[in-house]
Amino acid sequence: MKKWIVATLLLFFTAGAFAQNKTSETPKGTVFRSGTMKELMAASAKEKKYIFIDVYATWCGPCKYMAAKIFPQEKMGTYFNKNFVVAKFDAERGEGITIAEKYNVRAYPTFLILDSTGKEVGRIVGGADPDDFIAKVQEVVDNANKEEK
Repeated sequence: MKKWIVATLLLFFTAGAFAQNKTSETPKGTVFRSGTMKELMAASAKEKKYIFIDVYATWCGPCKYMAAKIFPQEKMGTYFNKNFVVAKFDAERGEGITIAEKYNVRAYPTFLILDSTGKEVGRIVGGADPDDFIAKVQEVVDNANKEEK
């Protein structure tokens, strides 16, 4: 009887370990990179992608909602990870203060879309559901691409 209990417990622990490894392979949601603006701009130039920056404040309710409920969604990750160098900065700490001042951020969340030189090509203020948010971002990108031509 003891062998049966031990074997059952071992099976549960093994299954749990495999389940943890499987879920940690590749994140499904938006992957926010760490680094300085200079590093993000270099990555943007190398990867030929725009930079997408979430400028937030820790006390901001809509910022927390976007971070917890919207950006982790798979469709957000599929779109943003493929098309942007994605980062986030707290507007009240570290380099985030400089970014908020430089780009005249006055409301949260503000999402900046920049080219590889740090020039703003557009922004979105406030959150939205994934489909509406992606549509707004894509409109900014489409307009920026038209202006480049």
